[in-house]
Amino acid sequence: MNIFSRLLYRVRQFRLAVLGPWPRVEDSALAVHLSPALMALFRRMRRSEQAHSWSVLERLQAEGHSDPDLLRAALLHDVGKVRAPLSVWERVVIVLGKKFCARHVKGWGEGEPGGLRRPFVVAAQHAAWGAELASAAGASPRTVELIRRHQEQSGQTDALLRALQAADDLE
Repeated sequence: MNIFSRLLYRVRQFRLAVLGPWPRVEDSALAVHLSPALMALFRRMRRSEQAHSWSVLERLQAEGHSDPDLLRAALLHDVGKVRAPLSVWERVVIVLGKKFCARHVKGWGEGEPGGLRRPFVVAAQHAAWGAELASAAGASPRTVELIRRHQEQSGQTDALLRALQAADDLE
């Protein structure tokens, strides 16, 4: 994604986070992909995060993906954020920190989510937290692994993981 496209993406993301709208994903649509326990977990996310996750799922389906574990992971990849919900301003801090202080962000993401480092801890650890929550709610090991690894930056050989990451980056 070029710098102009990335900037437009972030502006759109910020506008949606502040203003919405966040359409409610219907239970009947979720029931196709999620067990009742996983649907309850999905519903714990903020409405904006639910809408984002549904968009990731729709993008994957539009690209021809139908693997049930991948589609479940699309819906639940950000569920770890329920452990320490972020405000819009904290999300802005994360984006700016990654852009202007990239070499410090990894260190800021360690530890417990508190103080000024809180947004960076959530950004760094939500994938692991989400994997734990999904596992406890009965998700398959493959779904759990996709959630756990959805933020990894190293060159991926797993086609499903690459597809999830690409769809997440575009939504």
